[in-house]
Amino acid sequence: MEIKGRRIAVTGAGRGLGRAMALAFAARGGNLALIDLNTADLEETRRLCLERGVDARSYVCNVTSEEAVIATMDAIVRDGGGIDVLINNAGTVKDALLVKVRDGAVVGKMSLDQWNAVIAVNLTGTFLCGREAAERMIRAGRGGVIINISSISKDGNAGQTNYTASKAGVAAMATTWAKELARYGIRVAAIAPGFCATDILSTMTPETLAKVTAPVPLKRLGQPAEIAQTAMFIVENDFLTGRTIAVDGGLRI
Repeated sequence: MEIKGRRIAVTGAGRGLGRAMALAFAARGGNLALIDLNTADLEETRRLCLERGVDARSYVCNVTSEEAVIATMDAIVRDGGGIDVLINNAGTVKDALLVKVRDGAVVGKMSLDQWNAVIAVNLTGTFLCGREAAERMIRAGRGGVIINISSISKDGNAGQTNYTASKAGVAAMATTWAKELARYGIRVAAIAPGFCATDILSTMTPETLAKVTAPVPLKRLGQPAEIAQTAMFIVENDFLTGRTIAVDGGLRI
């Protein structure tokens, strides 16, 4: 699929990987539908996209709400004439050990609230946005691309039962949707980033960052622009579907 002139919807577009992907597509002539809960961050991403000479519109949406997602997808179609690409990027983390033990005694455990909060955004939000975008792509009859942002943590990472379950789920959904939607000309894939230089890691001390990058064969963090390059590759390669691409500097958790 050629990017120029296409309508790309990005969830979690306010900052981090979402903003980087939005700006990369804008630089290639893509028109953006920017989705996030944080209005200030969203408007800053929109401003940066507009500077690149494309149409960019912002939509405040809670991706865990079925009604909000349906209304947002309807608004994107109404405002921009359709959805050609959806990037399911919105996500959150609430880390905790499944069971925390100190001196032989159980002193804590992952709460149901921690579990539900992450599953709601990362898994249910991806499901809702993917379902509604697919419906509108099918109705338009011109195909499309859906990209789910997973993580290398999908293979299991201590302290992240909720996050790993959600990220394994979005990768599995990409494979499932690829099989179901191919007949409509819709391709689906996932990206599994490793540790990237986003706002979350910017607060780490140099010592902590050194520990994080030590196991990475390339000995550095990934750049958000490198994840964006992968998203563009998926969109432009019309024979790619049903796969999860790891972009992790060689790291395997």
